[in-house]
Amino acid sequence: MSYSVGSSLEELDFSELKKNWGWTVAFGLLLCLAGSIALGSVTLTTISSIFVVGAAMIVSGIVEVAHGFAMRSWRKFFLWLAIGALYIVAGVGAIQNPLLAAGIFTLMIGISLIASGLVRGYLAFQLPENAPRIAIAISGALSLLLGAAILAQWPVSSLWVIGAFLGVDLFFAGMSWVGVGISLKNA
Repeated sequence: MSYSVGSSLEELDFSELKKNWGWTVAFGLLLCLAGSIALGSVTLTTISSIFVVGAAMIVSGIVEVAHGFAMRSWRKFFLWLAIGALYIVAGVGAIQNPLLAAGIFTLMIGISLIASGLVRGYLAFQLPENAPRIAIAISGALSLLLGAAILAQWPVSSLWVIGAFLGVDLFFAGMSWVGVGISLKNA
């Protein structure tokens, strides 16, 4: 690659991105495929996600315990040891009973969505007249309705919520990357 004296870093970065637009589209399509697979079996995706979270918690707990041993103060040692032990116990619990863990996570998601919806709804009417109050109020109402729908079907919803959210997120992230790649090609 040749560089001219007047080229800026942004121009060089953009030219590299534009040259590799196909890889961006391929990455996006791969994410779309992963999202579609996840949506095809939301229960399996939910359980698999819980296993990954449980394993990450165990690893984090081990690191916390190791960090505790590296501390020079006994008071801090016991705090780090307690934190690490809690992570390890929670991770093992998630792996041993992924449906219970999915139920707890789904309950927290439903409650969080309702709380978020209520706060957005309240804030929408606290904004000045020229602010996008309607859009924020609608967003809050949708979060509130989604949270209520999840909780209305709980604990059965814990079989599909996490997998569905992950699948939708992967699919739309993939579509975004496809759009970026196509816009790079056309730029």
